[in-house]
Amino acid sequence: MSVLLGNAAISLGLAACVVGIGALLSGLRSGKEKLLLWARPMSTLALVAALGAVGVMQVALLTNDTSVKYVAEEGSKTTPFPFDVATMWSALEGSILLWGVLLTAFTVAVAAKFKSRLTDPLVGWAMVVMLTVTGFFFVLMLAVAPVFRTFDAAPGFDGPGPNPLLQNHILVAFHPPMLYLGYVGFTVPFAFAIAALVTGRLGEGWLAETRRWTLFAWGFLTVGIVLGAWWSYEVSGWGGYWAWDPVENASFLPWLTGTAFIHSVMVQERRGMLRVWNLTLVVATFSLTILGTFLARSGVLQSVHAFSSGSIGPTLLGFFAVIVVGCVVLIGWRGDRLRSPGAIDSPLSREGAFLANNLLFAAFAFVILLGTVFPLIVEAINGDQMSVGAPFFDRMSVPIGLVMLFLMAVAPVLPWRSATTELLSKRLWWPAWASVAVLGFAVAVGARGVSSLLGFWLAGFASGSVARQLTLAARRQGWRGLVGRANGGMIVHLGVLVIAVALVASQSYTKQGEFTMSPGETVRVGGHEFTYVSSYVREKANRREIRSRIRIDGDDVFEPSMNQYLATGQMIPRPSVKVSLTTDLYLNLTRAASAEDPAIRIRIVVEPLIVWLWIGGSVMAVGTVLSAYPGRRHRNPLDPVSSPVAIGPDRDPDPESESVPA
Repeated sequence: MSVLLGNAAISLGLAACVVGIGALLSGLRSGKEKLLLWARPMSTLALVAALGAVGVMQVALLTNDTSVKYVAEEGSKTTPFPFDVATMWSALEGSILLWGVLLTAFTVAVAAKFKSRLTDPLVGWAMVVMLTVTGFFFVLMLAVAPVFRTFDAAPGFDGPGPNPLLQNHILVAFHPPMLYLGYVGFTVPFAFAIAALVTGRLGEGWLAETRRWTLFAWGFLTVGIVLGAWWSYEVSGWGGYWAWDPVENASFLPWLTGTAFIHSVMVQERRGMLRVWNLTLVVATFSLTILGTFLARSGVLQSVHAFSSGSIGPTLLGFFAVIVVGCVVLIGWRGDRLRSPGAIDSPLSREGAFLANNLLFAAFAFVILLGTVFPLIVEAINGDQMSVGAPFFDRMSVPIGLVMLFLMAVAPVLPWRSATTELLSKRLWWPAWASVAVLGFAVAVGARGVSSLLGFWLAGFASGSVARQLTLAARRQGWRGLVGRANGGMIVHLGVLVIAVALVASQSYTKQGEFTMSPGETVRVGGHEFTYVSSYVREKANRREIRSRIRIDGDDVFEPSMNQYLATGQMIPRPSVKVSLTTDLYLNLTRAASAEDPAIRIRIVVEPLIVWLWIGGSVMAVGTVLSAYPGRRHRNPLDPVSSPVAIGPDRDPDPESESVPA
């Protein structure tokens, strides 16, 4: 019954997409506005169908209905409650179902937002694109990677449950949905970009209408990446949070191009420039979400995050190729209308800084894409297997990151059009002193190494620039000055800088060691004492935990464990971490105690400022929300869908020219 209901729901969703696309195309061609109004009921029906499929799957997982093949392969009656809900996205078919329901939700949200403008051809074409993408994922769920298939289970059969690594930490319930919200959210600006190309309405109107959609998609993707790093830190056992895993890279790529788009779109809105570049970025961002889906779900990569099944890889790769080729053709077709009315007057200007920023993000994305797919290309050509490891990515990303920090310091103080050296020296005075103070403090607490000190200095320089900007805004408008694109963006920058400092500190000054310890034995790492007290066993429904009690600095006791999952027999370590604002003390068993041998093998890592990675991510999330709402300077175009935003020499004066002197 579950299989029948699930497939019926998915079929209904696919039918709603097909009918909606047909009605919209017919209405756009004939000019019959009533047909364009079908977008809302058909998208709503698709959402109801997707929610129905999710409901069927969740009931099947919670009741351990092994007549459903997915439940038989991934579920178990011993899986604890939060994790059996998360089992839906712990493997390929369920993750596609999650993607589909989120995509239908975004489609309904767009139809509701533009309900009074559904007869506008721009909105109509955007809905065609969104329903087409949604229909594609329904096809995946129904035919390519079927979510609901029957399974002939023997009486009393119980499945193995999800991958033990996905039962080891509650963050697995939040990290994938946040990441998928980011991926799916970028469908909205992509749909409007395609609609603008098809209709020839290539002014700035479509940008104004999709700004918040883009910001929130970017914000969800940011939170998803940070939560993924946190999950890796808490679960993987090696003491790190980012390993340049290919699937991690696949999520980072659209974040980079999306960040570049958010910056460069401001140049187009204010100066009418970079139209082709912005279209390219929004298409690249959406395309990279599809490419990332291919990399994670095709089986071409070996990763703890990767899934594989049947023909889904070629199908996703074909969809990616269609998107790229189709968009290139559309941009080429509209080439004459994409000429920008503005031009960069001086490289020493805000638009010049944004352009340099974009080039850096593009270079960073290219480096990561090359390092990720190059082994696949080599294997496809001559069959040789190779890998590109963390040293390559670290070596290439550090100089790019340092230049980005410099631009984060200089760009906020630059006016539009051009700046004089006198103006820059005045506005960079306090940021320069802040950089000296931060560098001096870093040296005083023991920081060493050219790259690390340069990173701290540039972070201090950029932090001073951000603080100056926010102080001026607060003096002009009080706390309301923190709301709006410019100053909300500064808060996002502040979160980035917090993360940058934590990255430099944790990667440069970590101390670690691995020891064999007997009960009562003490070792020292990084100025801290670790005493092995004892070990004991704790039985749980789905696993057996062999815990070791470690006393830190003669005070608190922490308990890393080695967990044996009963369904598969796998032994998975679960680290224990003493967290503080200055240093994390990370404990991970590599060999547990036994009745025959009470000795343990333990890895101890002393890492500075790790918690500030998660704090910085939270600050970025807050800044994203603040930047999504208009400040007092915001100007609403009369009809942003049908009319471009006004541009010209007086469109956006230097925001500091009307404030207190710098």
